[in-house]
Amino acid sequence: MFQALNTAATGMGAQATNVSTISNNIANVNTIGFKKGRTEFEDLLYETETEAGSRSTASTTYNVGTQIGTGAKVAAVRKIFSQGNPQITNNPFDFMINGDGFFEILLPNGSKSYTRHGVFNTDAQGNLVTSEGYQLSPGLTFPPNTLTVKVSDSGTVDAYIQGQVEPINVGQIPLYTFMNPAGLKSLGGNLYNTTVASGVPMQHVAGTENSGTIMQGALESSNVSIMNEMTNLIQAQRAYEMNSKVMGVADQMLQTVNNIR
Repeated sequence: MFQALNTAATGMGAQATNVSTISNNIANVNTIGFKKGRTEFEDLLYETETEAGSRSTASTTYNVGTQIGTGAKVAAVRKIFSQGNPQITNNPFDFMINGDGFFEILLPNGSKSYTRHGVFNTDAQGNLVTSEGYQLSPGLTFPPNTLTVKVSDSGTVDAYIQGQVEPINVGQIPLYTFMNPAGLKSLGGNLYNTTVASGVPMQHVAGTENSGTIMQGALESSNVSIMNEMTNLIQAQRAYEMNSKVMGVADQMLQTVNNIR
């Protein structure tokens, strides 16, 4: 009975993590470029009472063994990098990646992070920056008196200056891909850091080598589906309740044993 209590406790702990993941998904349903998490489980060690194939008599063997499981645990919380729906904003500094890839962001400490959050603007010096003031890498600086900005699907940035007919090429926005994007480390603030598991960032011209294209005047919605998350939440809640009931049944059985005179 003590084993049943411990097994049910592991199930409750795993489902609690599952509920936390689902709640984070729901909380970020309107976060631009957010990628939902998925809790993945695995079973724990087994106590083997009878080994399959061991001898049952002098001339026969057990065809099926006897193994008692000890519960479950969370193996991983995987980021799902499926495409979110486009939101048309018509803001010239809103960029959506249509396909795979990330923007590279230069942090104040000199390190680089990566994001799908395509909300940008210009600072007082004309640099293209995020809402937090972090510069896009490589940096783009718009000249004074810029009237409009045109960004092509391949990331080429042209600025139209007051009093000039021909645009000025400001630079190009590259995209970065990873061998294993699920291995990226979430930093918060819509940023990711590289890890050994993710691999090194690979720079591409947008639209080439399996990288997506850049859509100007649009943003990528979160890939969270409220209907799916509510369904997952109900399933997690029911699984938590069933594990709780198992603990109650095991406790009642122990109480019965204690009451034997």
